[in-house]
Amino acid sequence: MDAVTDPIDLHARLKPRLEPRPRDASLYARAQHEGLSELQARVLAGRLAGYSGEIEALVAPSLRHLAHPERLADGRRAAERIAQAVMEGEHIGILTDYDVDGITSHVVILRTLTELFGVPASRLHSLIGHRINDGYGISLPLVERTLRLTPRPSLVITADCGSSDEPRIARLKAEGIDVVVSDHHALPLEGSPPSAYACVNPTRDDCDYPDPTIAGCMVAWLTMSLARQVLVEWGALAEATPKLSPWLSYVALGTVADCVSLGGSPANRAVVSHGLRLINRMDAACWRAMAERLGADSVPFDAETLAFQMGPRINARSRLDDPYAALHYMLAADDGVAQRHLEVLDQDNQSRKAIEADMAEQARALVQPQLADNAPVLVVFLEDGHAGVQGIVASRLVQAYGRPTLVLTPAAQPGMLTGSGRSIEALHLRDALQRAHQLAPEALPRFGGHRGAAGVGVPVEQREAFHAALHQAVSEQLGEVALYPRILTDGELRAEQLSLATLDELAALAPYGREFDAPLFEGDFLVESLRAVGAEGNHLMLELSREGVSLKAIWFRALTPGELPPFGLGATLRCAYKLNRNRWRGRESLQLMIEHAESR
Repeated sequence: MDAVTDPIDLHARLKPRLEPRPRDASLYARAQHEGLSELQARVLAGRLAGYSGEIEALVAPSLRHLAHPERLADGRRAAERIAQAVMEGEHIGILTDYDVDGITSHVVILRTLTELFGVPASRLHSLIGHRINDGYGISLPLVERTLRLTPRPSLVITADCGSSDEPRIARLKAEGIDVVVSDHHALPLEGSPPSAYACVNPTRDDCDYPDPTIAGCMVAWLTMSLARQVLVEWGALAEATPKLSPWLSYVALGTVADCVSLGGSPANRAVVSHGLRLINRMDAACWRAMAERLGADSVPFDAETLAFQMGPRINARSRLDDPYAALHYMLAADDGVAQRHLEVLDQDNQSRKAIEADMAEQARALVQPQLADNAPVLVVFLEDGHAGVQGIVASRLVQAYGRPTLVLTPAAQPGMLTGSGRSIEALHLRDALQRAHQLAPEALPRFGGHRGAAGVGVPVEQREAFHAALHQAVSEQLGEVALYPRILTDGELRAEQLSLATLDELAALAPYGREFDAPLFEGDFLVESLRAVGAEGNHLMLELSREGVSLKAIWFRALTPGELPPFGLGATLRCAYKLNRNRWRGRESLQLMIEHAESR
């Protein structure tokens, strides 16, 4: 790509553009024919291009759309090995990732073994890596910790990791430990780890499971469900033994927080919908503690509550410190214990926000030369950056500049850098990393992830070689795709549609999440009043009007603290906004959530 150095042109290229979502005309017509409103059809057709499945499976999510776990390659083999360990009194290790998907997987496996299968807690070992000290997946430090256990487990069950960890799995196998991998991350080109006793992963080429987009916690849930079936078949459990359905509350949280597809996936939509119903019964202390912290107006929880309130608090602990507090919070038996652990998570989340803000500011400054060169991918090294916040900072840069981004920081292992990346719609990030590995294998010895997010390990002296290889890989995949920050909208709403009734109409299509974004509209509004709010004065509270309809609106992070708005009373704003139900002391009103606005 040609270098671009004109700062005026650079500013123009980096200005966010409001663009209507491309609409699948066939799906738009089919949805209306099947009884959806024009607006609902518009939302579906703008998110599910090429979808040919049942519309009813998406708009009326049901567990009947879940495929049987027997269809998972190695599912039966994994379940029989787990059942054998249960029946023979073996010690079992539960090894999971440290993020929300991993923690919820851990809860599913642990509660199933203890509460349904009757395994004493003394025969179980929780193995969760420390993000900074241990790294991702079945890391060498976790292997060493496992081998030091007395007595050692003879079986290790993984969740949300393991597919790319053959060397460490081989080490455990050599020591007489069977490893059952349950995971959802893309497999390396050479396939499943050969030293694993079983590898349950819906992305396997030889897997018949119809939905490869399910989260790690769902793979764990299916595997343990099949283990229950095997134990019943073998006569070790009574047929009346409860199924794992109550644990779908945890699966819902892990699915939403891990940003797997909520678009054309009837399975993911079903488990999130069902899980939210379970959560909103408030039967578990973890849900009640969160509801108390967020306030009465936060109930009932929806997918956004899981994504933006629960998920970040649990992730913050694992990003900054030991993840076991998050596990203890999820497993808390009473409200007091849950509240104490949640307080720790909340404090970590506040610390994470401060670290994130500082790192994002540094990163924005460091990528300016790459932006001036119109680089197709941004790679930034933060020498003093915190490894636990890389992914969030990468997301901020993707939003700001409209191009895939990797953030690197020093790793705990001397001579190595660790990094997290986030992508854009047009780029499959893990495929790009696979290509970069082919171009420069010594510069990218370790990587993993999926389309939208990935992690890497890069030798310090190979940083420039890695950058060059990734640049080439991304360029090859993107071709001539124009890169700029784009805000995709669902078009305009008529003035009479600015109502709670419209919000109800849209809520009928929930849950919203990755690849099924919450509806975002655009339109012109007159500014009737405005004031800065928030502790730092960086949010804007507005009253807007259009064709005689007056509405309250909030625009979070609209201002730099101390900055004045670039518009005043009487200005006409072109806004990108969401409809929001504002609850206050039992009363509901419509509020606009401004995502972007500029003067006309």
